[in-house]
Amino acid sequence: MTMVRPFAPADLDRVMEIWLAANLQAHCFVPAEYWTGNAPQVRRQLPQAELHVYEAGGAVQGFAGLQGDYLAGIFVDGPARSRGVGRQLLDRCKALHPALTLHVYRQNPRAAAFYRREGFAVAAEGIDPDTGQPELTMVWRRAD
Repeated sequence: MTMVRPFAPADLDRVMEIWLAANLQAHCFVPAEYWTGNAPQVRRQLPQAELHVYEAGGAVQGFAGLQGDYLAGIFVDGPARSRGVGRQLLDRCKALHPALTLHVYRQNPRAAAFYRREGFAVAAEGIDPDTGQPELTMVWRRAD
């Protein structure tokens, strides 16, 4: 069975595996130590965020994390990418929030293109203060 469902505490180890692997793969322009060094803090903070997981065959294959209307990220396990997992997670977030804002690194054009296809528009450009990397601020609003 395939479903998008709320995060459960038992999902934390798998969610962290996906988070770290996805960041290391998609953000090779950021030193790996940044991601590995931040993993303990992320592990503590994730359960306090609004999380939705994509589960197929009893295994978590991706998740989306929100803080209010801020989409902190959509993370999909490598073998499950380009199979609609990210879109299903984003659709759940859109159904629950009338507007979403996110940041995406300029050097991650695949993610930026995904969000553009899904109705997001660039609202601003800046620099991520934590990594020093250029990033885009993108927004989506539900049509009334």
